[in-house]
Amino acid sequence: MNRVYNFSAGPSMLPLPVLEKAASELVNYGESGMSVMEMSHRSPVYDAIIKNAEAKLRELMNIPDNYKVLFLQGGASTQFSAVPLNLIGRTGKADYIVSGQFSGKAFKEAQKMGYDVKCIATSKDTNFDRIPTVTKDMIRGDTAYLHICFNNTIYGTKYPEIPDTGDVPLVADMSSCIISEPVDVSKFGVIYAGAQKNMAPAGLTVVIVRDDLLEYCDPKAPTMLEWKTMAENGSMYNTPPCYPIYIAGLVYEWILGIGGLEEMKRRNVEKAELLYNYLDSQSYYIAPVLKSSRSMMNVTFVTGDAELDSKFAKDASKAGLVNLKGHRSVGGMRASIYNAMPKEGVAALVKFMDEFAKANPKA
Repeated sequence: MNRVYNFSAGPSMLPLPVLEKAASELVNYGESGMSVMEMSHRSPVYDAIIKNAEAKLRELMNIPDNYKVLFLQGGASTQFSAVPLNLIGRTGKADYIVSGQFSGKAFKEAQKMGYDVKCIATSKDTNFDRIPTVTKDMIRGDTAYLHICFNNTIYGTKYPEIPDTGDVPLVADMSSCIISEPVDVSKFGVIYAGAQKNMAPAGLTVVIVRDDLLEYCDPKAPTMLEWKTMAENGSMYNTPPCYPIYIAGLVYEWILGIGGLEEMKRRNVEKAELLYNYLDSQSYYIAPVLKSSRSMMNVTFVTGDAELDSKFAKDASKAGLVNLKGHRSVGGMRASIYNAMPKEGVAALVKFMDEFAKANPKA
């Protein structure tokens, strides 16, 4: 069976060379005589795998030496709790920008804990069709951190630039855009991301945290959510998600092999422009996101007719363009064009969109 073009928002497609290499090593990794899925995480063989993954990610993102890289479990959603637990001790306060569903969930999770948390800006009133405008004076000077979701998977928006937070640590959920382009890690206090969009299979969460921020954890925090404990144990306080970490290492190597994040960005910009240029050139499909806030990873669009939207997703799937149905909370269509999506897949989607519009005129 030929592989389809998978536009899923996550778990998403992985680079074919990575899958092929993993397949070749599935039964016997190196000379170990066993699969990575079978080996002890305490073994010298696996120790080399996890250390290689960290080294490659550091090289890829140019992560400064004063940042720890943690390979954790629980998804980015677990970090909605871990972030306030680990950082609130700085000042007892935290600020949030709510630009979509996941940043909203993060804000609510911090509220549940009874901390002094404040939403300083939101675009909810316009159905999250843009990144809200924020100036430095809107951030409380004594806040422990400012939390944002850098790319909004559901609504298809992305921060056009890194917010200036002054001396306040910036915490960013980058689940759906990490390693899609170069990012100055030094401008963030914490970056965290579920791996199942751009890095690995579901089950791995990466946290990149500045060393000085490891000292403020709430004493009541569960041990499994303490970043300092995980850092002191090399992400092995308990059994880590071994196989996803192995795959992540292969993905990092693949990106480095094609030219790093500069080349990855070039490819991603090219794909996004191909799709957005088509959307802007016609009137059958509507792209609801403001141009200044458009995501390079998740492109949302609608026909304006719920029945046509449903037919589009079904017909596209039959044509080998799968998982284009929009999130249940917003409807319409969503094309997630992460790192592993080739330009040919986006070109095939644009061709299908044009043919569908001609074959299904609106009433």
